[in-house]
Amino acid sequence: MKVSTAETPDRIVPKRALLSVSDKTGLVDFARALSAAGVEILTTGGSKAELEAAGVPVIEVASVTDFPEIMDGRVKTLHPKIHGGLLAVRGEPSHAAAMDEHGIAGIDILCVNLYPFEQTVARGAGAAETVENIDIGGPAMIRAAAKNHGYVTVLVEPADYGDVLAAIAEPGGIPFALRRRLAAKAFSRTAAYDAAVSAWFTADAGGESGDFFAAGGRLAEALRYGENPHQWARFYRTTEQRSGVATARQLQGKALSYNNINDTDAAFELVSEFGDAAAAVAIIKHANPCGVATGASLAEAYAKALACDPVSAFGGIVALSGELDAEAAAKIVEVFTEVIIAPSASDEAAAIVASKKNLRLLVTGGLADPAAAGLAVRSVAGGLLVQSRDNGRVTAGDLRVVTKRAPTPAELADLLFAFRVAKHVKSNAIVYAKDGATVGIGAGQMSRVDSSRIAARKAEDAAAAARVSGRLTEGAVVASDAFFPFADGLEAAVAAGATAVIQPGGSMRDDEVIAAADAAGLAMVFTGMRHFRH
Repeated sequence: MKVSTAETPDRIVPKRALLSVSDKTGLVDFARALSAAGVEILTTGGSKAELEAAGVPVIEVASVTDFPEIMDGRVKTLHPKIHGGLLAVRGEPSHAAAMDEHGIAGIDILCVNLYPFEQTVARGAGAAETVENIDIGGPAMIRAAAKNHGYVTVLVEPADYGDVLAAIAEPGGIPFALRRRLAAKAFSRTAAYDAAVSAWFTADAGGESGDFFAAGGRLAEALRYGENPHQWARFYRTTEQRSGVATARQLQGKALSYNNINDTDAAFELVSEFGDAAAAVAIIKHANPCGVATGASLAEAYAKALACDPVSAFGGIVALSGELDAEAAAKIVEVFTEVIIAPSASDEAAAIVASKKNLRLLVTGGLADPAAAGLAVRSVAGGLLVQSRDNGRVTAGDLRVVTKRAPTPAELADLLFAFRVAKHVKSNAIVYAKDGATVGIGAGQMSRVDSSRIAARKAEDAAAAARVSGRLTEGAVVASDAFFPFADGLEAAVAAGATAVIQPGGSMRDDEVIAAADAAGLAMVFTGMRHFRH
């Protein structure tokens, strides 16, 4: 392909624009201003009808192409007189000659926003309607105009109308810097649009990504910085319809930080595991739980969760499984907390939280479905790791008793509770639980025995803070996210006073670990499912 040597102008006074939008917000005012500036306006379909009704002079695209819209509007702008007008390099003699020969006039401004595919998917439309909302001509025109940004200004949403009109009013017209910035935005928009279409087709085909993987989203917020002040950060929303931090409404408090968003997501995903409980609360710090509990009320569950590690809870995130009420809110605000997230909040609770002006309160409208399919994406140098979301769940019917003693009904309930929590603790993970509450959590250690010891030590510290005699882990159950490779991890749990164990099983030394459990009189069950979380 020949590379043009034509010099790109710094500023351009536009003479002709093509406006074809699904979002009519601000369209009439934008078109009026263009027309007043001497810009001729081409348009199609619904945009034409709206502009004509407002008295804005327009030219129908069909009269330029000398070809009508056909196939219910599927074909209307896919024509050389449109794409030639967008792609022509004005300073290139061969392009100018082709324009003259074929009667092609240049298009200096393209304003197109795409069929509302994402919104169509979000409202649960059927396959036929969803497919009809896959835009073809729009992305083709946008890409053509963005490629030729040396001469063409491309707009993909009403938010940029003001910048373009202000530039037109300046001497010399629209500057190259603005044209290039809008071109970058245009390519990002079509990429995100294609990613949404790809995600829909992939989900419809079973959800497993194939040879190519596309990801995209819409900017929700530019954050002050990332994990550290020297890192920039942005928060993007994808098309996934899942209750959580990305879809939540913030009722009060300062803007969320990068770390707040990450931790709040971890907290809400964890507490959503207990949507079947009367009330559940999770307290998160650095993406790990420092206390999780269920109770007869949210206030009771919060008090039990806080007791697990009151020191780490300072400056943490609190997630609740039900509507935040005044009683729970009053207890939570007694401790410095960064974020509260819940499906909803009563007016009384919101008023109590409002006494802490920096405390963020988010409401989601519902819990996330822990069994729903989805994707988890992580970047590595030069690539992306993509996997299905860990939506595995273990029930009592999945458990296999491997010791001489079976767990009691009370132990069984705590074992299942602890294993749900362990799924959300960074590996290696050890969770002690008793009476529907965590009493010790060991997270992210290179050795499982170290996680066991840390969890027991945290429980001792919590007992000291509460001025409780004895160990909180005495009579508790213990969960491990993966198998015990050696008996020493189990022996650490025995030393902490645990009476029952839940773990995936599958180690070469399972017999040795089972023997150690039998020798200590423990009940142990295997799940057959592990929950590594790295």
